[in-house]
Amino acid sequence: MILRDMGEATVRAALSAVLGILLIAGCDCSQRFKYEIKEFQVPLDHFSFLINATFNIRYLYNDSFVDKSNARTPIFFYTGNEGDIELFAQNTGFLWEQAERQRALVIFAEHRYYGKSLPFGSSTFNTSLPEHLAYFTVEQTLEDYAMLITFLRNDRQMPVVAFGGSYGGMLAAWFRMKYPHLVTGALAASAPVLQFPGITDCDIFYRIVTSVFQNAYNENCTLNIGKSWKLFETLGASEAGKKQISDAFHLCNVLKTDDDLKKFLDYVEEVYSNLAMVNYPYNSSFLAPLPAYPVRQVCYYLKELHSTDADLLHAMSSALAVYTNYTQSAKCLDISVNSNADDSGWNIQSCNQMVMPICSNGSETMFRTSSWNFKDYAEKCYKNYRLTPKPYDIILRYGGRNLEAATNIIFSNGLLDPWSGGGVLQAPNDKVFVIILPEGAHHLDLRHSDPADPPSVRDARDKEAAIIARWIQDF
Repeated sequence: MILRDMGEATVRAALSAVLGILLIAGCDCSQRFKYEIKEFQVPLDHFSFLINATFNIRYLYNDSFVDKSNARTPIFFYTGNEGDIELFAQNTGFLWEQAERQRALVIFAEHRYYGKSLPFGSSTFNTSLPEHLAYFTVEQTLEDYAMLITFLRNDRQMPVVAFGGSYGGMLAAWFRMKYPHLVTGALAASAPVLQFPGITDCDIFYRIVTSVFQNAYNENCTLNIGKSWKLFETLGASEAGKKQISDAFHLCNVLKTDDDLKKFLDYVEEVYSNLAMVNYPYNSSFLAPLPAYPVRQVCYYLKELHSTDADLLHAMSSALAVYTNYTQSAKCLDISVNSNADDSGWNIQSCNQMVMPICSNGSETMFRTSSWNFKDYAEKCYKNYRLTPKPYDIILRYGGRNLEAATNIIFSNGLLDPWSGGGVLQAPNDKVFVIILPEGAHHLDLRHSDPADPPSVRDARDKEAAIIARWIQDF
């Protein structure tokens, strides 16, 4: 990420990665889920009466479950977020399972500026043309989706249920809020709609990550991780020490400069965040090939409190390899690639509306101390994109904590998910449903059903299915 030196950027990269790549081990999803790839023309600027330019967004279409005799066929609409839309379609198993149950039309819409829905083609992200980024907003995206639904309904009365996870869950909730005449209800899984300035403490993310690691095996795990930062910094102060780190972690490129050391530390920090988010009860390849409950496996190597630098360095290397080389197929570790996600789009969004402060109190977490400084943040955004972030724009448009007027939204949050700290954990009224998954990681309830799913996850899906069925029945 471009803002690593500001302390919170590793988490932004983690969020982008989680939203962008959803691969499931043992699931040949290309065979499980079938769809047609279609395109739909949308205005470049929905809110201008002068600009008439258009471009195409992609959407995925499956009507194999539809009862052709039913004039009010439900539409299950996935509000695409960061990444190629096919990746979301292949790995949002709950939507497909419920579509078959409700005989619904399945639509996965691709978010503008992601995948192949690029308004300016190959020059969309050309840094010498910052004006190309002017139409990359939540509002433009939701308007794309509203137009697509209007087209699909074709003047027919069809209930529409929006689905989304993380940023996609935020979009699903906001879609229902802004277009209640089009969207009957929304499932917003692991949607941190409260992770904005002045609403949620900026250190909540790292506190939850630390808690996940503390409870995985024993407290020595987080104590060792906390001690390791000082070890890395001490070793990194010399050329010989940098080589010692490089050898211990089998880095593809030897650390040579202080900037190299910083990139390594940021990489390690991001790995911990990723592990907490994908702490699933079965083997997965969500961000990397991982065992079931990977945090527990990492902490197994850190269960003893290491007193010598050599022992701690060796233990940290073994622990990190659970994420970086679980299959033992990698010859070396490339710290320039933490996941398969392309986070270029999210970097830009975090520099306009999606300003989600992250910081760390080193005395209360296993992470390095980092602060949130909006002035520095804004300067980096302008330097890189000529964009001036608006930290309170999302709160103004969608209400922040003031959700009393919202209806027909399910907010689900797993307590093992670091983003749950910015989620809706208390219902503002009896029309908004809050479902807590004590054993759930990042939007686990949106994934396909698995025999290893904990009871709270199975129970959450049953509740979500019942609420969605009621929305459709009452339409």
